[in-house]
Amino acid sequence: MEMNILHALQELHNPVLDSIMVFITSLGNAGAIWIVLSIIFICIKKYRKCGITMAVALLIFGIFGNVIMKNVFARSRPCWIDDSVKMLIKIPKDYSFPSGHTSVSFAGAFAIFLYYKKAGIAAFVLASLIAFSRLYLFVHYPTDVAAGVLIGLLCAAASFFIVKKIYERKFEMVK
Repeated sequence: MEMNILHALQELHNPVLDSIMVFITSLGNAGAIWIVLSIIFICIKKYRKCGITMAVALLIFGIFGNVIMKNVFARSRPCWIDDSVKMLIKIPKDYSFPSGHTSVSFAGAFAIFLYYKKAGIAAFVLASLIAFSRLYLFVHYPTDVAAGVLIGLLCAAASFFIVKKIYERKFEMVK
């Protein structure tokens, strides 16, 4: 079933969309766009708490998602199973489940949304495009991406509560 969905998406390919999807997916490589945004936010006092929340969410996923979950599930990528699809990006060497691009994107987007609703909606649009690009580019199954969305949201929620507790303790100590 999942492979049928991925093969159906291959029918959408054209040179313009291919270029757009390669660019969009590259924004999520190693969580780059979300790491840069969290650093920028941390450097601006008004946005610091949001930036710290993003950074903690990315760190949580890095440990539990990339280091633990990918190796526990050890799911092969669709491009490893079916090599008949022309790859537009370098074939990833790590496992497929969960989608790291999707997880960090939704962790970052939800962290922004928790503090700034309008900017968070824009971040969710970008996160959704990055998630879709992973299917379009034949490197993840739909369940990898769906799990990535859920895990990213959970990482951001956990991070939000961790940062909130740290800030509450900081202000208690000042009193």
